Order: sequence, then structure tokens, then C-alpha cells
Amino acid sequence: MIKRWISLLLALLLLAALAACSPEQPTGQTTAPAHSPEQTEPVGGTTAEAAQPRPTEAPPAEFRFTRENFPRLDGSTACLPMAEAVCSVLLGESREAVQDLIHFNRTTQSFRNLMAGDCDLLLAGQPNAAVFDEMEQAGFEYDMEQLGTDALVFLVNEANPVETITTEQLRGIYTGQITNWKELGGEDAEIIPLQRNEGAGSQALMKKLVMGDIPMMEAPPEFTPGDMGALMEAVKSYDASANAIGYSVYYYAHDMEMAQGLKLLKVDGVEPNKETIRSGEYPHLNAYYCVIAHDAPADSPTRILYDWLVTDDGQRLLESEGYVTNQ
Repeated sequence: MIKRWISLLLALLLLAALAACSPEQPTGQTTAPAHSPEQTEPVGGTTAEAAQPRPTEAPPAEFRFTRENFPRLDGSTACLPMAEAVCSVLLGESREAVQDLIHFNRTTQSFRNLMAGDCDLLLAGQPNAAVFDEMEQAGFEYDMEQLGTDALVFLVNEANPVETITTEQLRGIYTGQITNWKELGGEDAEIIPLQRNEGAGSQALMKKLVMGDIPMMEAPPEFTPGDMGALMEAVKSYDASANAIGYSVYYYAHDMEMAQGLKLLKVDGVEPNKETIRSGEYPHLNAYYCVIAHDAPADSPTRILYDWLVTDDGQRLLESEGYVTNQ
């Protein structure tokens, strides 16, 4: 009888110990895997071109995000829906409720904010090349992971008869060598080439992907809308005509449905869509990145979120938002 009681007592103690090691997660809370110390982190200062996604394995431990520990986010305008989805899912709140956690300052400025310690994690495209030089000169080391791929696309009013354009013709437009739509098979009308401001991610992409070492012509203020929404509206109805052309990223133009009344031009004969972007057939592609300071501790919420975004769960969430992911 005594042995039976001792056996029963030991069994109860074992169950209690197991329960203590496996706390119950509250309903509605989503957890992300903690950082694995065995992973090799890329050395800070890696350029965007060299950054490659790496596999992330979920370790046994789990981490619960709260409003108090959630990393301060910053980044590109086109990544705002991505940030909303991430905050909403990981905190178990509605997208409307998490708006106060998201303060995006556009691509280039967001990198400077990370360097200054004014934010913890970026969801962004590639900034102006000068920002990488600034970070290197400041000795700021960072880790960068590719989350997906986007494209630089070119837009005109849907009434414009031109359907396709070449990269060489785009360079001609933005250097001032091509000035009339009839040179591209369109109407006999002046081309109004709209640009973005220097801090905009799409401006950095235009210079990197299309212009290269060729300088763009200087645009008057009225040809440089302050944000993507303003550019879309200007292309749609500048001077009450269909003669303007502008550029944006595919996600903003297509998935955020900002291109109503506009059409995306084929470039070098290729239509921009998810299939041609994922396959690499479309010519002007750029990645979305997650970026943090290299010295973010392995067990910090910032590092944990950074690692979670490239897991299968993180990638599925971004895919559900319409982004072209790595998978």
C-alpha cells in the first residue's frame, strides 16, 4: 500500500512539473519562435544586393509579443499593409487597433532613423545609395533579410494609347531626349514626366534600375509629387490630359488599388504581374527587406520578430497580403 501511494505521489509531481514547463497560451495570442543561437548572422554593413534569405528553424522556446515589448517599426510606404498585418496577427488585435504602433517615415529616412536608434526594425525597400555610405562611415552595423520582391512599374492614364515602352525609351524621357508621345506611337502631345523626391524609395529604384550612371533631368516642383498617392493622381489627371507618365512600385500600384484610372505599361515587352516578378522575367525588380541593428540581442523582441518574418508562417502572412514572397 505504501509503495502504491509513493508511486501515485511521484506521478502527480511529474505532471505538475510538465505543466509548469508548458504554460498555456491565451486565446487570440500568436507566438513567434525565439532566435536560434546556432544561426549564423550576416555581418552588419552587408549591401542590399548581397543580402540573401536564410532558413530559420523554430527552437523549442516560444515568445509572446505584447504592446509593451513590440519593436518600434519604420520603413517604406508600400510596406505599411505588411506592418499592419504583422502587428495585428502577432498581437491578436484588429488592424485599426494597431495603427498607433506604425509610424513610417519612407524608405531613406527610415534607414537613418534605425541608425539613430529612433526605431528598432525596418520593413523597407532599398534606400538611396548614399544611405549605405552614411551607415558605413558611422560604423553602424546592420542585419538585412530579404522578405520578398517588388518591381518598379510605369504608369500612364488609361486613355493614353501607348501600351509598351522600352528601358531605353524611359531613359530618353527622363533625360529630356524624348519629349512627345508620337515618338512612342502615341498622340502628338508633350510628355509630362513626373518624378519622386530624393528620399522616396521609388526614386532610388528609378536611378538604380533604369538610369544607372545617366543623370535624370531636373524636374520642376510641380513634376515632383510629395507621395505615391499624389503621384498617382497627377498621372491620372495632370493638366486635365492623359499625357503624364510616372513610376511606383508594383505592390502600391496594383495590390493597394491606387492605379484606378491608370494602366501599367509593359517594359521591354513584359507585363508587370506577380508571375513575371516572381520568375524574374520583368526587367526592373527590387527586394523588400527586414533590417535591424546587428547588435540586437538574440533574445530581444526585435531579433525574434526579425527571425519570424522569414519563417513559413511569416512568409505565408506576407503572401496573403499580396506581396511576392521568397517562397
